[in-house]
Amino acid sequence: MNGDRDAFRRYDAAALNAQYIARDAVPAFGAYAKRWQETSAKAVDDLPCKLDIAFGESAAETLDIFPALDGGPAPVLVFYHGGYWRSADKAWFRFLARPFVERGVTVVLPNYGLCPAVTMDEIAGQCRRSFEWIWLNAASFGGDEARLFVSGHSAGGQIAAMLLADDWSGLGSRSGFPIKGVTAVSGLFDLEPIRLTSLNDDLRMDKAAARRNSPVDRPLPASSPPIIAAVGALESDEFRRQNRLYGAHAEASAVDCTVLEVAGHHHYSILDAMANPRHPFGRMVLNQIGAA
Repeated sequence: MNGDRDAFRRYDAAALNAQYIARDAVPAFGAYAKRWQETSAKAVDDLPCKLDIAFGESAAETLDIFPALDGGPAPVLVFYHGGYWRSADKAWFRFLARPFVERGVTVVLPNYGLCPAVTMDEIAGQCRRSFEWIWLNAASFGGDEARLFVSGHSAGGQIAAMLLADDWSGLGSRSGFPIKGVTAVSGLFDLEPIRLTSLNDDLRMDKAAARRNSPVDRPLPASSPPIIAAVGALESDEFRRQNRLYGAHAEASAVDCTVLEVAGHHHYSILDAMANPRHPFGRMVLNQIGAA
């Protein structure tokens, strides 16, 4: 794995920025963001939901709940948004709830503080609190705490992987490890190359912080659930390498991990595939939850 892990060192600073700053690589990003927000507003109008529920003390620590349309107790899909830990908001991604709630899955979208107002370590703590709150309160919103699945896009993929590697023994789960499956979409699993880009002006990671927050540097639990690690086939070499790297990390721990490149999709359109129950990737996520 080390050889592949060091592959980013062949890039100079400008080339490394080009590999990782996805918004520059996809000129249509603005159109995607606009559509996400419009379809998310319609989801709020059309679907039962509870918005901006506090799970922590800071103003950023809130989450949205979209209950399964056929009642509960239902499996729960938790989705953490991307934006390089420094931008975007859960409200942009409420559109993802529709295909899942229509198939008997409750969807929860947490927010977290953004850099540089908070550090990467603080984000990790906030996201841990959000998952713990969801697990403890699942029954109150029709969810089944024995069927919690974690997902995330881009920076959210890193968050999902960090939660998987966390120690949940203190929860006292009677159904085993509390996370029953993970879907990491275009995730970032080794943060050392990100530390060397201009993104780090906001993230402010030193080498130690990058290592602490790199899922490939954290052992996976012995009882790890299945993982889906997906990336768009049209994404940069580095995003695709990051996906392979996490797959290799899972394989080294004998964890069931499906590594795939979603044909015809880039860093943003891949969410369309995830939200499409007729797309092979969308079906794969539903199958993991047991809702296909």
